[in-house]
Amino acid sequence: MSGRQRIDGQIAYILHSYAYSETSLILDVFSRDYGRLPLLARGARRPRSALRGVLQAFQPLELAWFGAGEVRTLAKAEWLGGLPLLGGTALMLGYYLNELLLKLLAREDAHAALFDAYATALQALARVEDTSHAARLRQFEKSLLKELGYGLALEREAVTDEAVLPDRTYHYLIERGPVTASAVTDGDPARTQAIRGKTLLDLARDDYADPRTLAESKLLMRMLINHHLAGQPLQSRRVFMELQEL
Repeated sequence: MSGRQRIDGQIAYILHSYAYSETSLILDVFSRDYGRLPLLARGARRPRSALRGVLQAFQPLELAWFGAGEVRTLAKAEWLGGLPLLGGTALMLGYYLNELLLKLLAREDAHAALFDAYATALQALARVEDTSHAARLRQFEKSLLKELGYGLALEREAVTDEAVLPDRTYHYLIERGPVTASAVTDGDPARTQAIRGKTLLDLARDDYADPRTLAESKLLMRMLINHHLAGQPLQSRRVFMELQEL
């Protein structure tokens, strides 16, 4: 962006916010056309500010901003509605999605497909009757890795390029793909837990009806996400695990 260009009518979500001075906020927002960027919301912390009830996480907003520096200035924010507030487990999972975007997505790198995947995931989490939250998370994680350039190879072996067979056992090599157990040497740091060919094929077509597929795909995606986080801890995951223990 150059000069004091003004951007209007951008659909966006707030990923994180924190206090700036006594009356303002810095927002980290995820917009469909401009990616993730920081915005200064002047006066948003004032008791009578019209923004206080609008700037909520997990809610679709229409934003306008202007400015030329690293942090632009919020000019307008309107709540678009249509999405129930998240609560309970869904709220914690929403924080997990936000933290992945904050830690893995570069600023001002637009990803329209990922934005749509995020909106779809929030809609699914907001449905109280939806008990398949784990499946929705796997779908979003796959979309995130694909948009970052780390798309999963799931249907063909990495070494032989042969089709993955549902009744065969594989190991998944990071940044390569599935290989048969015999192709991985003992002590290989890239070796994972054994994973069924059926799980890989189910994951490729987002079919999580099989409980074993759901369990194994969770372990696989956690390994891949941890690798790309490069040691950055996920606070949302830690808090969620602590709540489950309680």
